[in-house]
Amino acid sequence: MKSNGVLFLSNGHGEDAINCQIVKALRASGADVDVAAMPIVGDGAAYVRSTVPIIGPTSPMPSGGVFYMNPLFFLKDVRAGLVRLTWRQLQAAWKHSSRCELVVTTGDLIAAGFARSTGRPYIIFLSAHSSYYEGEVYLGFLLNYLLSSEQCLGIFTRDALTADDLNRQGLTKAKFVGNPVMDNLNSTGKDLQLIPGVRTIALLPGSRLPEATDNLVLLLELVKEIAATSAVPVQFRAALVPSLMLELDDIAARAGWQVRSSKLIFSGIKQHGSETTATVEVICYADAFADILQQSNLVIGMTGTAIEQAVGLGKPVITIPGNGPSFTYRFAEAQNRLLGGSVQVIGTEPANSDIFKEAALAIDRTLQDESYLQSCVKNGLERMGRSGGSIKIASYLAKYL
Repeated sequence: MKSNGVLFLSNGHGEDAINCQIVKALRASGADVDVAAMPIVGDGAAYVRSTVPIIGPTSPMPSGGVFYMNPLFFLKDVRAGLVRLTWRQLQAAWKHSSRCELVVTTGDLIAAGFARSTGRPYIIFLSAHSSYYEGEVYLGFLLNYLLSSEQCLGIFTRDALTADDLNRQGLTKAKFVGNPVMDNLNSTGKDLQLIPGVRTIALLPGSRLPEATDNLVLLLELVKEIAATSAVPVQFRAALVPSLMLELDDIAARAGWQVRSSKLIFSGIKQHGSETTATVEVICYADAFADILQQSNLVIGMTGTAIEQAVGLGKPVITIPGNGPSFTYRFAEAQNRLLGGSVQVIGTEPANSDIFKEAALAIDRTLQDESYLQSCVKNGLERMGRSGGSIKIASYLAKYL
């Protein structure tokens, strides 16, 4: 008996992760389906980890897929072969989709355009648009045309407000059933070596190297300022990608820290208003992201999807702008509009000593503000929804297989 074919398209690292959650739910449902993927941005590492075959060429670009933040990044991508790469990806998608019953695409206009060009029925998870960004979603003529097409069987949004907005605009097939990024956050029981009763701060520098390396150096500077000024005891745990764990020796040397196994150590911190000095440690893990998020009291992040997940879990988040190309002030400000009051953006330029001081004070204040901490729990549910979205989307797909 011939199994059904589904091609998954995505134009971003977070979008890859969303599709992988849907694939996981589809497989768990027992559906007789052959899945394959074409990641338009990056190397598709999430698909590889999820054993989803990649059907075309991939190549990381200098911009990391966020060239809309700066036109110069787009020019760098073009020089790095973006046009030829995109053409080859389109050809691969056309060829493979000819034997598929359905295309599932996650992203924005580019993802929708790829799906429409296959000529196959498609369903989209519209990850890059939200009424929280814009007040009212403006899709533009082309994306509105693509989503209004009979070829588009369903539109899933990232939040309920956006689904309601699109329904009012006439796109009645738009619906919100939960955000799949909230479906992979079950604690594994990993021992994080936490000191009971001491508040835990999670550090999330991102996943794209070399930017994540630079971000972690900045976060370590902030950690020193927190250790010097905090009115309450705190401990730090960093959730890193495996490739960043391999850079710890170089990162420690750049930042003036020591490293022992997976532990970054800085001694001789002079605490404000005291003659005593202290030692601060940051214990790093490559296999405990969900555990660190679940057990943290506050998150400091310079990343995209992981911050959304932290907010969804009800955590307060502090962000500081980096040097990019991905996590700049422009990105952080847009993220703040998307995720609401749970996220505090400190500074409008790449982090410096003044921003570190301001961020440390904001962290100390936040950890002692019980009313604000409770509001973050409510805001997380409102902005990200409950878990279970992947299963509901997979069930919808199954109707067409």
